[in-house]
Amino acid sequence: MRVIETVSQAVSACANLPRPLGLVPTMGFLHPGHISLVNRARKENASVVVTIFVNPTQFGPSEDLSAYPSDMARDLAILESKNVDLVFAPPASELYPPAMDTWVEVGAVSRRLEGVHRPGHFRGVATVVAKLFNITSPTHSYFGQKDGQQAAVVKAMVRDLNMPVHIVVSPTVRESDGLACSSRNSRLNPAERRASPVVYRTLRAAEKLWLAGETRADVLKQRMRTILNAEPLVQKIDYVSIAVGETMKELDIATSGAMLSTAVHIGNVRLIDNLILNGVCQGQRSPRSRGH
Repeated sequence: MRVIETVSQAVSACANLPRPLGLVPTMGFLHPGHISLVNRARKENASVVVTIFVNPTQFGPSEDLSAYPSDMARDLAILESKNVDLVFAPPASELYPPAMDTWVEVGAVSRRLEGVHRPGHFRGVATVVAKLFNITSPTHSYFGQKDGQQAAVVKAMVRDLNMPVHIVVSPTVRESDGLACSSRNSRLNPAERRASPVVYRTLRAAEKLWLAGETRADVLKQRMRTILNAEPLVQKIDYVSIAVGETMKELDIATSGAMLSTAVHIGNVRLIDNLILNGVCQGQRSPRSRGH
């Protein structure tokens, strides 16, 4: 496994790797969610490249970039055990030289939900992902469903800019109690960690209500808020949402394929999670029953 820190070396090395090439962009401090993406990339491609870069441009002024967890030696040992071909781990100066003055901004899908609460976040995400695609020229790139809006933003960018890369979104990997795997989980203290499964429990409760026949989004969202507000360690709810998965546009009526999502603060840690509604709820008639 090669570890490369410069753009010029990464361009050259990736150009010489066998195709298809799978790219897994990460900010490091790898967890089982990341590993599931690496395993899938390894299975589906001749070559696998992982990037480790804590992207400063996706952090807002009130977010502590320096507090983001890091353990490069551990990450590299994990990736070597997974037979990754190349790790691109550049310093910020490589991707953001002083003269850089070009940014990628995706439209409406980036301005909703996370975009409201983290202004500029998706401009930073889209810009760095576009740069990584240009540097590594992947055939496929792998993202987790936990960051559902991020995946939607990247898909929109790839579609609109005719980028020749296939975006693969893999299911969220969870701890045994339902908490979605995230590097930020390491910042939860023991009491906060015990409280954190309320996030997924909230999504599942709304899903259960939907499957029982309740399709009104305002009723489902109120159920979500009630459960979250009942947890004393939930300090703040940024949003609860029932939206179209591709656009993040809010729905009045929840239908199969809609994305339930929420962002909450437990202590000083902000957690996000989502769930895709799947199946036919009792309040909806199946296609076979129509017209009879």
